[in-house]
Amino acid sequence: MDRLPKNGANYVPLTPLTFLTRASNSYATRTSVIYANVRFTWRQTYERCCRLASSLRSLNIVKNDVVSVLAPNVPAMLEMHFAVPMAGAVLNTINTRLDPRNVALILKHSEAKVFFVDYEYVDKAKKALEILMSDLEMPMPLIAVIDDLESPTGIRLGELEYEQLVYQGNPEFVLENIDDEWDPITLSYTSGTTSEPKGVVYSHRGAFLSTLSLILGWEMGTESVYLWSLPMFHCNGWTFTWGIAARGGTNVCIRNTTAQEIYSNITLHKVTHMCAAPIVLNIILEAKPHEQRQITTPIQILVGGAPPPAPLLEKIERLGFHVVHAYGLTEATGPALVCEWQAKWNKLPWEEKAKLKARQGLGILTLADVDVKNFKTMQSVPRDGKTTGEICLRGSSIMKGYLKNDKANSEVFKNGWFFTGDMGVIHSDGYLEIKDRCKDVIISGGENISSVEVESAILKHPSVIEASVVAMTHPRWGETPCAFVILRENSNFKEAEIIAHCRKNLPGFMVPKKVKFVEELPKTGTGKVQKNILRAVAKTFVITENVNQTSKKSSQVIREKPRAYDQSHEQILALSRL
Repeated sequence: MDRLPKNGANYVPLTPLTFLTRASNSYATRTSVIYANVRFTWRQTYERCCRLASSLRSLNIVKNDVVSVLAPNVPAMLEMHFAVPMAGAVLNTINTRLDPRNVALILKHSEAKVFFVDYEYVDKAKKALEILMSDLEMPMPLIAVIDDLESPTGIRLGELEYEQLVYQGNPEFVLENIDDEWDPITLSYTSGTTSEPKGVVYSHRGAFLSTLSLILGWEMGTESVYLWSLPMFHCNGWTFTWGIAARGGTNVCIRNTTAQEIYSNITLHKVTHMCAAPIVLNIILEAKPHEQRQITTPIQILVGGAPPPAPLLEKIERLGFHVVHAYGLTEATGPALVCEWQAKWNKLPWEEKAKLKARQGLGILTLADVDVKNFKTMQSVPRDGKTTGEICLRGSSIMKGYLKNDKANSEVFKNGWFFTGDMGVIHSDGYLEIKDRCKDVIISGGENISSVEVESAILKHPSVIEASVVAMTHPRWGETPCAFVILRENSNFKEAEIIAHCRKNLPGFMVPKKVKFVEELPKTGTGKVQKNILRAVAKTFVITENVNQTSKKSSQVIREKPRAYDQSHEQILALSRL
């Protein structure tokens, strides 16, 4: 049997590009894209991707060249997930919320050969290119503007324009052969919540298998209607940029993720599925009466990006959304764990169901193994739901590695495992639950405090919309929780009332000693709170203890340290209500 060879009939490299070819052949007349009044079928989408791939090759784009794009969730962004690798190149989707300096850094680090820019971000792109031009050794990429399909603006930045490239391309273009499924398909940059962004490289194999795992794990059927409320630049839309083609579904593209856009598209196009970070759930919950629509059939919503508090999950389900919670990170091609629901849990009270849904769950099918390991011994922690360790992953959906960063690769790849940097526990039923980022754990008097648990307790208060908890210095205990809280409009609660609420829901040592009310929390482009900024602000809060010599009891006074404000301090305090 060892002498039976591989051949072109029994071995084909895995790539998600085959999903588009199949969709064109099997679902040719089925609607592939809806964007305002624009409609495409799967045959049309396939031909548009062939044309663009052909035009890229005519621009001397060759295998493994990087093509960058700065755009919202418009049809062009979706098409480029197929067209760019069809030309043999590597797609780099850039976070639209980054500033020009960071955009320039990505263009330089990736050595992008072509830079596609949506008309809405031309000004930002110009500033990024000006920064790039200051580096005389850096060759400039070709620039192409993506104009609006619905209402063209005529805005240009250079000679190339997206629709012109599509029109000029060859619809009969034969895609570049994928000889090795380990070849790179995309380059994504981490959101940088704790450090500088790093370039994460995905393979064709990893993208293919991750896509299959998620559509199977989510039980996504054919003819699904998917609303693009999740940025496509975030882990390639958690692979659903390819996954909707695999199911012959419909992509409902929206330029802005607002409550009105979400609700109107749900009702107009009978949306069945959508993905979101917890911040989008808040957008839905906080919709004004004129923006809301009645949800008549359950909508499947995959939630991830940050641990969603149980109270938030309960509220969104009552509106008619069926929540599936996932956990992942850029390095794992998006979701790596999914909280698979069990029928026996349906009989539980709402609060209990919400707590179960908030767990991160089980590894997706393409992961060979998932574990939680002790930091020092590297042994698996017991399945008691209490003992914490670092979440570790291994499997085909893990990234190839960080681009040009051997040091970072050696830090995360150890002994055949990928170390996530997240702390978690394993419950007796095998379900994982994240407790915190390793860097976000608060150590108070030798006790580990999960900031996620404290945030969840605060969010039980009916007047709280968002909360983020970080460590602040304590003269006796070393560290203690400090909470940054956003209240609902017209709420006049005081700091002492939030602290009193926490005392009813948490052990004493976990209760925040400081609550700061703010209008907004600093977030990355993917909706994760930038706790490094909040920690910088928390350092300006000083606790001093006054000891009564007669009773020997101490009282605490918290003040803000007078200091020269750094950028982080100004950024958050400018938003403060106080």
